[in-house]
Amino acid sequence: MERVLILSGSESDKPIVDKIIQVLNAFGVEHRYEVASAHRNPDKVDMLVKNSTADVFIGVAGVSAALPGVIAARTTKPVIGVPVNAALNGLDSLLSIAQMPSNVPVACVGIDNGKNAGVLAVEILALKDSELARKLHEFKESLKK
Repeated sequence: MERVLILSGSESDKPIVDKIIQVLNAFGVEHRYEVASAHRNPDKVDMLVKNSTADVFIGVAGVSAALPGVIAARTTKPVIGVPVNAALNGLDSLLSIAQMPSNVPVACVGIDNGKNAGVLAVEILALKDSELARKLHEFKESLKK
């Protein structure tokens, strides 16, 4: 049973997804990764979101970067968007994810910043998980050294 579902629009996003997975593994967070494009596989995206047990979704997407918004339109759970530097130095993706319409929020991390997406997912989960909160506190303390 995954606590985080990671969706990317393309196999080419795998290096960014790997950064997310490294963080989630470090904290012992169960997750699943699937490739499902908002444009090429919209039915797959719908099915994955609707049938997921995840508490947090992460959408990794470049160019039009519609995937995080499509996920957010299909769930009331938190969605984190990771813009990919696929064109225009990633600025197009960043703006597509950050400029969501009213009442359809998507948290947006920096361009290609899978690590921050993983940490943000852990922070969200830690709100209701004391053991994860403890691990997160230790991690944050280690950054001060």
